[in-house]
Amino acid sequence: MKYNYKDLGLSNTKEMFKHANENGYAVPAFNFNNMEMMQAIVEGCAEMGSPVILQCSTGARTYMGKETVPMLAMAAVKIARSMGSDIPIALHLDHGPSLEAIKDCIDYGFSSVMIDGSHYDFEKNIAISKEAAEYAHKFDVTVEAELGVLAGVEDDVVADEHVFTQPEEVEEFVSRTGVDSLAIAIGTSHGAHKFKPGTDPKLKHEILSEIETKIPGFPIVLHGSSAVPQEFVATIKEFGGELKDAIGIPDSELRGATKSAVAKINVDTDGRLAFTAGVREVFGTKPGEFDPRKYLGNGKSKMKNYYKTKIANVFGSEGAYKKGTM
Repeated sequence: MKYNYKDLGLSNTKEMFKHANENGYAVPAFNFNNMEMMQAIVEGCAEMGSPVILQCSTGARTYMGKETVPMLAMAAVKIARSMGSDIPIALHLDHGPSLEAIKDCIDYGFSSVMIDGSHYDFEKNIAISKEAAEYAHKFDVTVEAELGVLAGVEDDVVADEHVFTQPEEVEEFVSRTGVDSLAIAIGTSHGAHKFKPGTDPKLKHEILSEIETKIPGFPIVLHGSSAVPQEFVATIKEFGGELKDAIGIPDSELRGATKSAVAKINVDTDGRLAFTAGVREVFGTKPGEFDPRKYLGNGKSKMKNYYKTKIANVFGSEGAYKKGTM
């Protein structure tokens, strides 16, 4: 069975990004891998009045099943509406590896897709991104592409070296591809093991500023923007988990970027850490607990509460949408 995202109650990102850029905030793009994660994201965003992009990697889609994902996205919309919230909700493919994957996701209700040609040379990246945009736009689906490379490991995305986006390339890339948003590399990093403790991670704001002058008003995306909250790392370790010591991108660095052209910030690792901390906490303090509702519920609660603080302190999207504003 095929699905049209509009029939699921979903939005694409066009108006979301326009509103974000005009009002100095960024739309949170949170990855989910199961029902409880989806609930944590949408409930937190609805309570905060923040638009949200539900992100699904190809690995997560395979895990949940491609028939399941659109149903969870539709449920997310219904949850928000039952809470009296009219926040727009998009379903986005994170790091789409091919045009075939793009087409399949559009057939199954995705309202936004990313085509990741960043590992190709400039011309091939343009070619594959243009092809994806032309196809997706036939269905009013918005398209994100990437220019530059983030180091790190996250699901199917692996890169050993960081390649900053070259500002002199962005205007040509955007004009020739016709994509709707552009992910850039200015110092963020994929995965949980981003930067060593004792370092002082900084974004290359000068690159961002130069890119803004090249493509004024165009929606910019930041990937790999988790903070790696140390309280969750400590909880996971306390109750038997093993994680390397690492730190993420400071919230203050990201908040500065949201006030400019950055319209979307991706966060995945932080949600995983919060959720895992909640589950391990139950197993560690109540070893006899075997009810999934109890330990998954605690994971959901920690993830939801953390994302609510992230919305207020980093994205600046709290209260961006109230009932009746769509």
